[in-house]
Amino acid sequence: MAFFSSGVEYGIHSLICMVDAKGDAREMSVREMAGLQNVPYDYLAKIFTRLSRAGLVTSSEGKGGGFRLARPSELITVLDVVQAIDGEKSLFECREIRQRLALFNDTPPAWACDGPCGVRAVMDSAQQQMEEALARHTILDLARRTYRKAPDTFNIEVQEWITARRT
Repeated sequence: MAFFSSGVEYGIHSLICMVDAKGDAREMSVREMAGLQNVPYDYLAKIFTRLSRAGLVTSSEGKGGGFRLARPSELITVLDVVQAIDGEKSLFECREIRQRLALFNDTPPAWACDGPCGVRAVMDSAQQQMEEALARHTILDLARRTYRKAPDTFNIEVQEWITARRT
């Protein structure tokens, strides 16, 4: 089972779609992003509600309205997106099993309770390292990776696809 929801993947990919090959943001509707990526519109709309609440995107009203990035793509990290969509998750919840050994007869000795649990310390360190890794990567980084791999015509094809849907 995945630790992060599919919404995180949909959200990250959608924000990448909102950045062109030059790194400039483009406004898109949820319907356009859902159609471009072949993902469920209703689910993506819920994801964008969360992204909006987190201040990562802003909406515009009226015909041709949609969403745009609320700040430059180089200032939106993968961690920002993960936390906006899935909330803050803990890899581990310590249940203090070290204090419940049958030998202790419901009264653990001080040495068993002293200091942080070694297992928890390892898991907390893993959590911190994962969050630091996610915070090092931005939407702009991921968009640039996509455009480096894609043929030169890809950005033009995406923009033409969007334009065709709007007319």
